[in-house]
Amino acid sequence: MRVVIAEDLTLLREGLAALLSECGHEVVASVGDGDALVAAIEEHCPDIALIDVRMPPTQTDEGVRAAVEVRRSHPETGILILSQYVEDRYAADLLEGGARGVGYLLKDRIADVDQFLAAIERVAGGGTVIDPEVIAQLLVRQQRENPLDRLTPRETEVLALMAQGHTNASIVERLHISHSAVEKHVRKVFAKLSLSHDDQHHRRVLAVLTYLGA
Repeated sequence: MRVVIAEDLTLLREGLAALLSECGHEVVASVGDGDALVAAIEEHCPDIALIDVRMPPTQTDEGVRAAVEVRRSHPETGILILSQYVEDRYAADLLEGGARGVGYLLKDRIADVDQFLAAIERVAGGGTVIDPEVIAQLLVRQQRENPLDRLTPRETEVLALMAQGHTNASIVERLHISHSAVEKHVRKVFAKLSLSHDDQHHRRVLAVLTYLGA
């Protein structure tokens, strides 16, 4: 398995590289910031990238922003985020791009070497590994923030029919409103759920997934 490591703490970065090498994996690049990570992915096309959330220059979200960029440009590369603390917003940002080949673990889990290596192999193989603490925080966030609260009753009704598989024409018949009215409601649903993808079919699927998840 070919691995890229993105971690600004030199000791941890070298320790991870040594551990993976001892286990027969090839560390093709070991970097300390988001820009270098993106460049390394472009050059090596690894099976998986291990990425710290917080990296230079601001030590905030450079790592996860680079991970999201990598996810878009190289969806075949597994992404395993390593974080010192539970940061549910970053986990949600990454998972929005699809859960296949994605992992999010607290750095404390590295101490259990066997489980850590198993997590790496699972993510590289297209599986998903999410730390139990992160899952707990995501559930709390979901309970706290319901995106459907942004919709009007009519928009919610339209979205519910979309979730049942109805086309715009079918929604017109069921609600006894005009085609233009349905199209307007659908556009507002996309906007209020922050679905800005150009492909309307793709946005429709994401809107339905949001509805079912909420």
